[in-house]
Amino acid sequence: MTVRIRNFLSMIRVRHYIKNLLVYVALICSGQFFDTKKIFDGTVAFVAFCLFSSCIYIVNDIRDREKDRLHPTKCKRPIASGAISVKTAAVTAVLFIAAALVLDLLFLEPASLLFPLIYLFINIAYSCGLKNKPVLDIAILTAGFFIRVLYGAYVTEIVISNWLYLIVLFMAFYFALGKRRNELKAGTETRAVLKYYSINFLDKYMYICLTLANVFYALWSMEGTTVDHYRSNCIVFTVPLVFIITMKYGLDVDSGGDGDPVEVLLGDKVLLALSILYFAIMFVILYIL
Repeated sequence: MTVRIRNFLSMIRVRHYIKNLLVYVALICSGQFFDTKKIFDGTVAFVAFCLFSSCIYIVNDIRDREKDRLHPTKCKRPIASGAISVKTAAVTAVLFIAAALVLDLLFLEPASLLFPLIYLFINIAYSCGLKNKPVLDIAILTAGFFIRVLYGAYVTEIVISNWLYLIVLFMAFYFALGKRRNELKAGTETRAVLKYYSINFLDKYMYICLTLANVFYALWSMEGTTVDHYRSNCIVFTVPLVFIITMKYGLDVDSGGDGDPVEVLLGDKVLLALSILYFAIMFVILYIL
């Protein structure tokens, strides 16, 4: 039973639910995190997006199961290894998407469904062939992060700074480029799009995106509206910490692995501790000072 549960949790990628915490970005940065109605709506959106994203992971694993069997690590995935049948996986995907739709329609505005449906559409298109189109594949991976932030902002009725959107956008590009870089560096041939890329190309644009993300964060922290909104000019002092976190992340990506942001974060205790420290400091600045 324990093995079955572990395989099921692996199939739906529970570890990757950490990405869906981006749904809370607008709410946290607004200083309204303790608003009961907004935290409820945000949590419903988080759960719904977890279900939507699991559905996409399952669909991708079903379609890629033959290629995954040739990969040194992906061959251990439940569907590729045969631990979970294709039929069981397909039924799970249908049930998850049905549950997500019910949650969204029952507790949120029907219009909010636009964001997860766009996410589903572009990811199914990705799975059906766009993942083999250079640059477009990276743009779709990036869009997944961005849509989470937009979805959370919409359901909680919060308008956040354009600087924050730019920070998320370019960090997401950085993550996506890093993932492709390490897949290419690993020398695996299970992803056709890798033949269009070079380490030099990916490194170059990773540096650009990381630089822009750090600059945009610094600009946001010093912006007059930011200081006025939070009644504090202390956020600017977090800029060095953010730089250190992104530098540590870059070191991890450069050291190997598959470059997946979740695996990088959870696989490095120092990076995880620095990230927790950053969020703790921001919480004090936004809600206590």
